Amino acid sequence: MHLRTHLRWHLRTKARAAACALALTLGLTGPAAAAGPLPASAAAPGDVVTSALAPGDIVTSAPTSFHPLPGQPTRTRAWHITYRSTTARGAPDVVSGTVIVPQDGRTGPRPLITYAVGTVGLADHCAPSAGFPRGTTAEANLIQLLTQRGWAVAVTDYEGLGTPGPHTYTVGRSEGHAVLDAARAALRLPGTGLAPDSPVGIMGYSQGGQAAGWAAELHDSYAPELDVKGTAAGGVPADLLAAAAYNDGRIGAGLILMGAIGQDAAYPELDLGSYLNDKGRAKVAFLREHCVAAATVAGLFNRISDVTVRNPLQQPDWQRVLHSSDLGTHAPGRPVRLYHGTKDELVPYDSAALLRAAWCAKGATVDWRPLPQGGHGSSVIAEAVPAANWLADRFAGKPAAGNC
Repeated sequence: MHLRTHLRWHLRTKARAAACALALTLGLTGPAAAAGPLPASAAAPGDVVTSALAPGDIVTSAPTSFHPLPGQPTRTRAWHITYRSTTARGAPDVVSGTVIVPQDGRTGPRPLITYAVGTVGLADHCAPSAGFPRGTTAEANLIQLLTQRGWAVAVTDYEGLGTPGPHTYTVGRSEGHAVLDAARAALRLPGTGLAPDSPVGIMGYSQGGQAAGWAAELHDSYAPELDVKGTAAGGVPADLLAAAAYNDGRIGAGLILMGAIGQDAAYPELDLGSYLNDKGRAKVAFLREHCVAAATVAGLFNRISDVTVRNPLQQPDWQRVLHSSDLGTHAPGRPVRLYHGTKDELVPYDSAALLRAAWCAKGATVDWRPLPQGGHGSSVIAEAVPAANWLADRFAGKPAAGNC
């Protein structure tokens, strides 16, 4: 990377990090309470079509472009795709995403990273695939560090973000399915040069860390044919109820309501609207139409009691649904690098240690990396290269020792 380009990247990333430090999804790690999906509801109209496809099958594909900054060339080829995936309840759905392949003259198979981004917002125009051609997707600079290694990258938009229907924000099982199926779709996409047995790495931070953690836990049961070599996950939200308590009335308060909207999207019987007061209904309408920076500012320092007539998180049905997104009930079958800033202002540091302990107790290989003095936004930048180096060692066949 030339010096001028590097400086532009550094300044742009720091500016985005300042905004996204408040806005990346929240969570508190701990042992999960529900291992399986919640009961299925009635099939949606599109399910008749998607049920004829296997998870990861491509529905549509079209050329697009990948720009970390507006107009910045990257020597890559990119496709916008939609692909068959699976909801948290096990129903077929269609998710969008982007596949990015370096144009570096390499002819043989190359590693693939299935990359899960942190919180971008609830509106379709916030989706990573919408921002890549414009150079406005916040984590595109971090993704470019991966393509510069010669790795292909598949980036999911998650369920309902960039496709019809609401975004199921913070619904862990849906996110894990979307991440794994993005890898399947990339391996099946013609013209990429990828092989069905290409080595796969999983990577994500914040909401993306939750998604990556779920993908790691689901891999052996949902997508065992993928040759996953390891998962790098940071700032992982793994207990949403505890996260809500931690952020109530603080800088991450708006994300609590975003999370409630996402859970209600996946499980409409929760009936979020019945808990909202006039202020809450106005904020929900705003959040559904805006991206993360505006959404975070709109929710600053709100308390749950400011936007509700009664607290839904105290109700047994809400608690059961939120616990169904907890991580820690199943050991990832492949090594995991788990990292967390000790001064994280959105996801308490102590909670990450609980997830590490849960995975270690179940026999997982976990490389635990506390980041001294790291905040939520700064940690994703600080760990970008070390985490990629760790994945490179997995691709090279080096054993992962772990430090449980």
